[in-house]
Amino acid sequence: MKKILYIVLDGLGDLPIKELGNKTPLEAAMTPNMDRLAQKGRTGLVYPVKKGIAPESDIAVISLLGYDAHKYYTGRGPLEAFAEGLDIKEGDLALRVNFATVDADAKTIKDRRVGRNLTTAEATALAKEINTKVTLSGATFEFKNTIGHRGVLVIRGIRSKLSAWITNTDPAYDRQGVFGLAKEKFENLVMLSQPMPGYEEAGAAKEAASLLNEFTEKSHKVLNDSAVNKKRIAEGKMAGNVILSRDAGDRLPEFPKIDSLYNIRFGSFVEMPVERGIALLTGMQIIEVPKASGHLDVDYPVWAKVALDSIAKYDGIYVHIKGPDEPAHDGNFNKKKEIIEAIDKFFFASLLPKLDTAGTIIAVTADHSTACAIKAHSSDPVPLVIYGGNIPADGSMSFSEKAAARGSIGEICGTDIMPLLVNSARD
Repeated sequence: MKKILYIVLDGLGDLPIKELGNKTPLEAAMTPNMDRLAQKGRTGLVYPVKKGIAPESDIAVISLLGYDAHKYYTGRGPLEAFAEGLDIKEGDLALRVNFATVDADAKTIKDRRVGRNLTTAEATALAKEINTKVTLSGATFEFKNTIGHRGVLVIRGIRSKLSAWITNTDPAYDRQGVFGLAKEKFENLVMLSQPMPGYEEAGAAKEAASLLNEFTEKSHKVLNDSAVNKKRIAEGKMAGNVILSRDAGDRLPEFPKIDSLYNIRFGSFVEMPVERGIALLTGMQIIEVPKASGHLDVDYPVWAKVALDSIAKYDGIYVHIKGPDEPAHDGNFNKKKEIIEAIDKFFFASLLPKLDTAGTIIAVTADHSTACAIKAHSSDPVPLVIYGGNIPADGSMSFSEKAAARGSIGEICGTDIMPLLVNSARD
């Protein structure tokens, strides 16, 4: 059986941009290595979950690994909290959170990500203040910062279990059932959490919403008075003075282990807590990589070496690279293009010449489109290329949204990819 190398580039897809000659950042980027994969393999378009859904990364990755997100997903909060080592029992309320910046009214959001320059040391100090100075009525909690402005929150009821059927305080994200969905347009105001429709009279949901609102108010007061934030303001930076919460869950998902589904032992290296949580809960072995230096010409060749060194130990490797997503959320299409080019130049150029392509099935795709024009995830499909082994070329000339639309794979859903890869590896 051939090896599988499954590479997901976070937020890679996009829409045509006037300033780029009506091309997407991927189409405008110089990507000779990914283009060669397309020229030698098969391409197509993928709706990561299904048509019409602008997915968050969690349900997209779950789907890309072959799981029915409708069946197994229990919220992003439990995935990230589990990845960070927090204990989650049924009835505990787990949420993904952001440090953010609000005006003096404590409601109007100036920046949902504190200018993207909150350091780990600053976030850790702020988290410590929250954990030591905030108390909730009828509940305990754990708050932990993760990467940059991101964090996780677990609230545990003292008297009874809590329900996750509550709305977000983060206005940029909505909920459609258990799924979190990015909004294309929203009002920049901190929202009050409420029980979701159909759960208005449910005591566990009302209690959960009330506790989350209490945490939001009390933590804001602590953050506003923090010496860390006063120092940031004195330096001309934004204060991380409010916590925005979203994607609540009240239990861990119960995934069938990936090796039992496909009889394949998978390793995984990822950057973000949500992907790490999914990897752990699906039974993939975590492959540790050196801490990122922040210099792509240094980090991407290291990741390529880790992939090459690790693939001999596993039947398959899942690699998730965050790069293109962040600048797209900021509407920075030139930066997104530059990062795509860096991935091609430093990751793929370091990886492909040393890879046994005859004995490896390589797939490259994305978990979702992040459209620079709207600074959010969109429901547009993403490109897919599969190459290696006995896979014949289908005449594709480049790796891009437009070229993939003409590929022989056609339009598929994310859950279709893993069976396609496994069958190709066994061919």
